[in-house]
Parts: sequence; structure tokens; C-alpha cells
Amino acid sequence: MAKFNSILIANRGEIAVRIIRTAKALGYRTVAVWSDADRDAPHVRLADDAVHIGPSPAGQSYLDGARIIEAARASGAQAIHPGYGFLSENAGFAEACAVAGLVFIGPPASAIAAMGNKGEAKRRMIAAGVPCVPGYEGEDQSDSVFAAEADRIGYPVMVKAAAGGGGRGMRLVGDAANLAKALATAHSEAENAFGSGELILEKAITRPRHVEMQVFCDDHGTIIHMGERDCSVQRRHQKVIEEAPCPVMTPDLRERMGAAAVEAARAVGYRGAGTVEFLLDGDDAFYFLEMNTRLQVEHPVTEMITGLDLVALQITVAQGEPLGLSQDDIVLDGHAIEARLYAEDPAQDFLPQTGRIALWCPSAGEGVRIDSGVETGQEISPFYDPMVAKIIACGPTREIARNRLVKALKKTVLFGLRTNAAFLTEILERPAFAAGEATTAFIGEEFGDGIPGADPDFQEAAIAAVLHFRALRDAAMAKAVGVPPLLAEWSSGGSLVTPFDHASGEARHALTVQPLGRDRYRVAGETGETAVAIGADGDGGMVADTGGRRLGVAVMIAGPGLLDVAIGGRAFGFRNLIGLGGEAEAMAGGGHVTAPMHGVVIGVFVTPGDVVQPGARLLVLEAMKMQHEITASIAGEVKAVACAPGTQVGADDLLVEIEPIVKDDTGAGESAV
Repeated sequence: MAKFNSILIANRGEIAVRIIRTAKALGYRTVAVWSDADRDAPHVRLADDAVHIGPSPAGQSYLDGARIIEAARASGAQAIHPGYGFLSENAGFAEACAVAGLVFIGPPASAIAAMGNKGEAKRRMIAAGVPCVPGYEGEDQSDSVFAAEADRIGYPVMVKAAAGGGGRGMRLVGDAANLAKALATAHSEAENAFGSGELILEKAITRPRHVEMQVFCDDHGTIIHMGERDCSVQRRHQKVIEEAPCPVMTPDLRERMGAAAVEAARAVGYRGAGTVEFLLDGDDAFYFLEMNTRLQVEHPVTEMITGLDLVALQITVAQGEPLGLSQDDIVLDGHAIEARLYAEDPAQDFLPQTGRIALWCPSAGEGVRIDSGVETGQEISPFYDPMVAKIIACGPTREIARNRLVKALKKTVLFGLRTNAAFLTEILERPAFAAGEATTAFIGEEFGDGIPGADPDFQEAAIAAVLHFRALRDAAMAKAVGVPPLLAEWSSGGSLVTPFDHASGEARHALTVQPLGRDRYRVAGETGETAVAIGADGDGGMVADTGGRRLGVAVMIAGPGLLDVAIGGRAFGFRNLIGLGGEAEAMAGGGHVTAPMHGVVIGVFVTPGDVVQPGARLLVLEAMKMQHEITASIAGEVKAVACAPGTQVGADDLLVEIEPIVKDDTGAGESAV
């Protein structure tokens, strides 16, 4: 294998930043690639060199292997690290790198091909004696064959894309009546995400744990595992929280599962870092799920309990050198938990968010690691996955790691768009998770009624009003000349009383703020009053005391009358309606259906003249690598359809116009108005 000293990172965001940092620390020259959307991204500035590879859509940039290879040639890079996602598990790309004389920092193309198709992978694992979930992975993709096989396997079954991962092209089917729709949706999503609509079926294992083994192989016969990670907390089959080690792991189970993972890697002639994923039932029986032939998103938890740098080891092995480790060298010390921070709105069915990050201020402390690729002022685009950062905490015990992660999440601030930070904290604080009892059914069981909205209560609104008052006070003082700070809240006419009419989400709070001196305030509203005191915490941040609660806070003026605040780990946007009139609250009628985010329309199911009911399927929008159904919120007649399949739309663009149907004056029937 050819030696190299220059690495092109064929990725973006936090993983590109993470790889660049290790490569530079080892003395390698680094080359970043960027699309139009990432022109000013942190990973571009961090690298020693950077090459533009095309427009914002991934298919025309990060997924275009020919452009990546040409960028390597143009920049003088001798090796390519694919990170995860994009081309990381594309056997054709790995082979193209070899043909071009470039070192692919990953497994051989043959191993990627063998494990990249779930059907082929299962066939190989069965032959290697690795336990597998009962299922169907045949070449016949007809609905009739799938229906017959599902009956044979027994419901419930999982429909899965044979290629790719990340929960895309995956559907849980409880009975035969829903199989055809699941097959059609999974096929479409898989075709769009991975370029292959091939599907497989698997028996759905009830309430398993998702446990994966980190394996590492070199070209000198070394195949070892580095312990396991528990990734059971998932939403729509996408991992949300990961930890190492697994809370219910025993030495015997780890030895058996590790041996199976090693045999899985041996069966395909593996090299480098890989992950063998298993489902673990309540009786300590485990079944092969798939193998990810790349670095995992959650690799930091393994690094934190082993003390190893997996990217550095990838580079070592790619150079043709021995791994330099034996199984006996792998010692697991302590516990680590990772949370994936996404730009999404949990209260709106986790709708991905796009827009500008007004403020990014992650909170690191003892035992806390932040892996991110964003910064204040950066745009979160609709073209890529909405994960903005990974927050990882470790400690000598699981409970210490959990508490450190909760604290870090509550003190991390991201203003400008909604995130899942409060949801992550809620997961970590649930008794079932704290007890180490979470299975893949955890989120469904714990949050079956949906995620409550993030509207502020009276105490939170009172804190926000005080913070708004202080921010306006400080802005006025900055413009004043010769006014001492002691007079900041003084008035010759007596104590100041400042009104605020704050709207946040569905909540509205009309409040007055009165300074009492020494950073104390009285806040009054229609439902009562409370005292608020503002002080400093021990980490250089601010805290607010009110109603017997002491909460960490952060604040930023987002514009005229606009305020972003974080209170106790919950983020809110407030608008002061005073002087704006009632129309400031006006919402667009339900008859104007607009795009919730930037994306591409891939299906339209109504035409002008159709009569629809609330919940009726109007169209499907693809954004951030997922498909989102857009439904009617009112009953009415479709008057206009402003898009067609293939149309690229922006957030708030009109999609469908519905004329509402209301009861007539007699109550005897309905009429359109």
C-alpha cells in the first residue's frame, strides 16, 4: 500500500472537523472540500487547503465521486478519508480511488460491497455462523413475494432498505394490510437516499437493545474488538443517545458478542474501523443486524473509555502499518454517553429546522467533549443532515457521566432556530434511562403522547421579561455619556415599571418589570406576581432565582422587540407585541398550506376541485434526507396547487390553497366560503 502525507476529507460538518484535527496533529497536510452551501463553513477554514466541488445538493457535490477524485488530484492529496455518510460506504468510490492511485482510508471495496447490501451481508453471516434475525433477503422484489414471506416470518416485520442506513427506507409493519404502503414508501425513500430501492424483510424483535461492537483490523492478520456501544435510544430508527459500555453487558456476553463481531469482519476480509451491529433480547440472545463499514457517528464514546484515537488508528492501518494492539490491550475504563444535538423541533414531530445560527455557545466542562462543525452566524441549510453537534460526557461511573451530560446540555446555548436539546435532557432524566433500562422501544413508551410544546410558563416568562429589561437597559447605557452604572435603573420619578407583552409560540404573557435594587426585580401579570433575582454561577454564566427555582440563563436581543433566551436548558424566542397591534399575532389561515422547510416535492396527491378533510395527504416533501408528509389542517376544497413533483421549494412557499368548508347558517349542511 502506497504511503501518503496528504489527506483529502470527503465530508463536511463535525466529522470533517474531527478528522482534520487528528490528521493535522499527526503532521499530515489536510484538504477540505466544499459545496456552495459550505463556502464559509468551519471545516473549510480549518484545513490546509480546500477545493470547491459543486452546487449545494449533495448529489452534485459530496456524493459525486468523480468530483471528489478530481479535487484530490488538483490539490495533490494522496489519500481520501470519507468520514461517515455520503461516499463512506460506496464500494464503487473505494474502487475508483484505487484506480486513481489514491489510498482510501477505509476497508477494501470488496468488504464494503459484501456488507453494504443487507441481503448479501446476512447470507454471508449465516454462512460464517453469526446469529441472524429470521427474514427474507432474496432477489425477487415483487409485492406478492414480500407478502408471502412476511406471512411466513410472522408479523410484526421490519421493511428495510438493502443499501444504506440511518433509518431511511425502514418501516415497521404490524399487519398485512399495511405492508403494500410500507413497501412503496420504503422503496421510494431508499431509491432517493441510496440510489437503490432494493428491500429486505426481518422479523421485528420486541423491545430489544441495539448493541454494536467496534472492530478494528489491519493487513497483518490482527482482528480485534474494542468493546460495545449501546445505541438503543432511537427515534424512527435513528440513534439519539449512545453509550459505552452497555448497561447490561456481562463479561461472558461481551466475549461471545465480540467473538461474533470478529468472525463477521474476518468473513469479508475487513481492514480498518468497522462496526458490527446486533439486536440483544432480554435473554442475552443476540442477532446480527448489519455491519457499518466506516467510522460511526458515536465513535467518541469508545474513544473516551479506551483512550484510543480511532481516526489516528484508521490512518495507521491505511498506511499499511500494523495496528499495534492486541485484544488484551483493550481496557474499558469508566463510562461515556453521547447525545446528538439536532436542528429540529420536537414539538412539531421533529421537523428539521433551517436558518441562521444567531449564537452558538457550547458548554464544556470536566469530562465533557464537544464535536461540532458549526459556529455563530452559520446557516443550517436544507441540503444536509440537521445534526449540528455531538455532546459527549464521561466519568468513572455511568451516573457521573449522565449527570455531566445533563449539565452540559442545559448550559449549551444555540439561538436562532429550535433544537432537540431539551428533549435530550428529558431522555437522560427519565427514571428508565437513569436505571439503564432503555430498549429500542424507549422513546415510544416514554413519549407515546408526543413531545410537549416548548411554550414558557409564567415563571419562565417572568425571567424572560427581566432579562429583556436588562438587555434594553444595557443597550441604553452603552449609548449614554457620563452616566454611572449605579444610576442604570434609577428614575427621578420613582421606581421604574416597564411593561412587556411577550408572545412565544402559543403563549402570551403581559407583564410589568419593576427594579428593586441589587439585581432584584418584581414581575407582575394577570395571574399573579413573582420576585426574580439575577446572579452569576460558578462557571462564568448567569442564573435566575424565582419561585423557589434557580435556573441557568442566557439571553440575546435578536432584533427590534425580539428576544432569544435559554432558561434551565429550554430555549425560547419572545416577541414584544407592545406597539405592534393585534395583527402582530395573526397567523396565516389553515387554507394556505406552505412549505415548513426548504426541500423538493416528490409527490402531489390532490388536484384543484378535490374536497379534503383534516389530515388528508396533500403531498410529500423531501428535505434533509427524509420524506415528510404534508397534510390538510382544515376541511375544504382545493382551489390551487402551486407545485409539482420535482419542484424545489423554499420555507414558507405556498404549496396548496384550500377554500374552507363551514357550516351554513341553518346548520343543515356545509358550504365553501
